[in-house]
Amino acid sequence: MAKVALELPSPPKSQFTVLEGNGKVSLIDTNGHSQSQEQLPNVTYSLVHITPGRLRFRVPRLRRDADYAKRLEVLLTADALVKNVRVKPAAMSVAVTYKSDKVSDAKMRSHLHDLIQAASVVVVLKNSTSISETEKEPSWPGLQLSAVATTLAVLGGPLGLPIPPLIVVLPIAIATLPVVQRAWEGITVKRKLNIDFLDLMAIAITTFQGQFLTPSLMLGLIEVGENIRDRTARSSAQQTLDLLSSLGQFVWVERNGEKVQIPIQDVQRGDTVIVYPGEQVPVDGSILRGKALLDEQKLTGESMPVLKKKGQPVFASTLVREGRIYILAEWIGNDTRAGQSIKLMQEAPVHDTRMENYATKFAQKAVVPTLLLGGAVFAATRNPSRAASVLTLDFATGIRVSVPTTVLAALTYAARRGILIRSGRALEQLAEVDTIVFDKTGTLTKGEVDVVSVESLNPATSRLRVLELAAAAEQRLTHPVAEAIVRYAQAEQVAILPRSKWDYQLGLGVQALIDGETVYVGSDRFLRTSGIDTEALNGHQKSPNSAIYVASNGQLQGIIKYSDLLRPESREVITALSTVEGVEIHMLTGDNKRTATAVAAELGILPTHTHAEAFPEQKATVVRQLHEQGKTVAFVGDGINDSPALAYADVSVSFANGSEIARETADLVLMQNDLHGLLEAIAIARQAKQLIRQNTGLVAVPNLAALAIAVLFGLNPLAATVVNNGSTVVAGVNGLRPILKSRQHKALPSAR
Repeated sequence: MAKVALELPSPPKSQFTVLEGNGKVSLIDTNGHSQSQEQLPNVTYSLVHITPGRLRFRVPRLRRDADYAKRLEVLLTADALVKNVRVKPAAMSVAVTYKSDKVSDAKMRSHLHDLIQAASVVVVLKNSTSISETEKEPSWPGLQLSAVATTLAVLGGPLGLPIPPLIVVLPIAIATLPVVQRAWEGITVKRKLNIDFLDLMAIAITTFQGQFLTPSLMLGLIEVGENIRDRTARSSAQQTLDLLSSLGQFVWVERNGEKVQIPIQDVQRGDTVIVYPGEQVPVDGSILRGKALLDEQKLTGESMPVLKKKGQPVFASTLVREGRIYILAEWIGNDTRAGQSIKLMQEAPVHDTRMENYATKFAQKAVVPTLLLGGAVFAATRNPSRAASVLTLDFATGIRVSVPTTVLAALTYAARRGILIRSGRALEQLAEVDTIVFDKTGTLTKGEVDVVSVESLNPATSRLRVLELAAAAEQRLTHPVAEAIVRYAQAEQVAILPRSKWDYQLGLGVQALIDGETVYVGSDRFLRTSGIDTEALNGHQKSPNSAIYVASNGQLQGIIKYSDLLRPESREVITALSTVEGVEIHMLTGDNKRTATAVAAELGILPTHTHAEAFPEQKATVVRQLHEQGKTVAFVGDGINDSPALAYADVSVSFANGSEIARETADLVLMQNDLHGLLEAIAIARQAKQLIRQNTGLVAVPNLAALAIAVLFGLNPLAATVVNNGSTVVAGVNGLRPILKSRQHKALPSAR
């Protein structure tokens, strides 16, 4: 039995638990009272397909209610009787594979009915005990050890308590182990002396001399710097999209004249694969028979579904919205076009996860001169304390702490502004960006069809009547244009009239009886084949917007133009990037050239910078070519088809509502799904770069002055540590300015 904690929306504010087992579900509140199923709001659905051990439902609410879709998926996944769940909101589809040996088909249908209804009123609460123990990685207690060593050094030094030196040396020695390891790796692996070697020398000398406070403070600051730097690093273990998993576990094939369901891994070239409405195409191939309306947006970026018939090619990861097709499997698994997109992404160059910029490079270059200078001072004075002072006054410690502090502050400030920047390297590259490549569909545009205008072509018919007839004919159809027309009619407060008879022809249009009139809504070809005179359409087909036509009682009544509309902020953001920031703008799209040119002109993007009909590999090629020209390239996209280009860009940008692989590949995720976030991210990155330069000066100037004193006149190692660490603290505080600024912004409203 599986147990999931749930909470009903207020009021009332009551906690419930769903207990699953024996094919039943019940809602029980925290006081032990049962919640009757009759109290649940009714969620309409229909059973589309049934085979032994597998059911598929069409649930319209999935498309318009993302929260409901997530809740339903969690409930089904947690159910003890369910083996596998596939929820596809875009297709309003839920496919459930269950343990047919433990429950009858009838009982399982009743059980799933209860869960579909229950998902409308419950909010899933995460179980705190579900966190796996493997996620809890043990961390090195470096800060604690240095704190203990510092405390013992103060007690045994300035305070004069009788503490044996061995007790102080022991935590210092243990805390130094990571420094020893990094210094040894620098010598044996990278074949060079690094900052850690300098630190190790200074710690060893001062510890040997019995100046325990100096190495203790050094170790504490080193550990702080390492922790901060590691937090800014992008994780090297990225989640990789498994193509087969994304397409589901089972597919239907026709073998020896029979339809059988097999695991997707068992599909072979030459198989006849059957794809039903709401399912994704699992292979690349050509249609043997049937026709279907295919949504190819994930692969090509094309916002409008495409009607495909016998002999035409289809590709894996595209969605069958309507119709049923039999496909000859020609390419399977990672050999499909979608699989090659994943391969391109995986083969993209992997960048160092530790931030490399001019500050850290400068610090590394200072290691050998500092070491030589310390050796020269010791040779001249025979005073190890003066040599240790020189080694302590390296620029590396301050820069190594202040730079990551600045980066972390910038990343934190960006996160508070709804901008997720994954690494310090991404922040640094973002500050240098001089070229930005935008995907069109879903990035510069909304990614969904909207009605642009409704025109009457008959003086006796008003535009609202045209819209009224079209909405009545298109109601409850799942085609994106039909849904857009109904949405527009509702926004215009036009009544949706009932339709008594209707006939939908895939890829053409719909004929319906409305208000006693025979209404035709569809393409110009559909109207002509239905006997409608379309001469009045001359001159209306040159618009870059697509159109659908409305006729009734044998006469053309009007035209409805629709388009994938631009985001409200796209024009403003493009203008600001090109004029204020001086960035070169390019646009990539899988759309046809006519549509791409029209959108580019509207946004002010040059025709030479507009790349149409681009498949994933072509998008990656464009980004690579720009990079090879010496440009620092940012790519903004949100789909599977964008993932190769995202991976090859210097900085990749996606949206929170983009595809999973786009979010995983992206260096920068705009959580508010608003392009203004890109402008703000660039401003934050450039401010961080300016602060890093300031911090380098704040560290370098006092350390240079103290170094001159140490070489010429001598300086106590503890004083050198104070100068070195003091400049580090000042630079660190300066680096925190973005966070401090964000707190001031939050405090302003309450101060009024």
